[in-house]
Amino acid sequence: MERTLVLVKPDGVQRGLIGEIITRFENRGLRLVAAKFMKVSPDLASKHYAVHKGKAFYDNLIQFITSAPPVMAMVWAGPDAIAAVRQTVGKTRGTEAAPGTIRHDYALQARYNLTHASDSPENAEAEIALWFLLMNWLTGNAALKNGCTNEPPMKTTSLQFTKPMED
Repeated sequence: MERTLVLVKPDGVQRGLIGEIITRFENRGLRLVAAKFMKVSPDLASKHYAVHKGKAFYDNLIQFITSAPPVMAMVWAGPDAIAAVRQTVGKTRGTEAAPGTIRHDYALQARYNLTHASDSPENAEAEIALWFLLMNWLTGNAALKNGCTNEPPMKTTSLQFTKPMED
């Protein structure tokens, strides 16, 4: 079962689209396995967008993702979850996204494109580890991946399931 990270960015939260976005993924047959509504710190934002450091849009990207309102961070699971999520979300620019995708239906600009979705299995696992305190599914003990401490990076409102859902 593949997992992927999805963020509803501040523009999607401000416009009240969290429920619509969740519904789109549920209608695709994906399962929400973790979610938290959180204010993004500059440190978390710089780690998440490190690949873009030095690019002309980097500072605006960090400013936007750390602005109010908070973001909704989610982990979705299912067969081919990464491809299914990215297909449902659509291309970065809403004007280039296919009809029926989230970005086509609700976004116009690349900067205000409502969501972030992992683009590969490797990035999905790294992003999930960065954004979520991972649970040991068998014992229910909290553990962070990649040798991090047991402390969450910031105070958040978090919903995490302690046992996997059956296929």
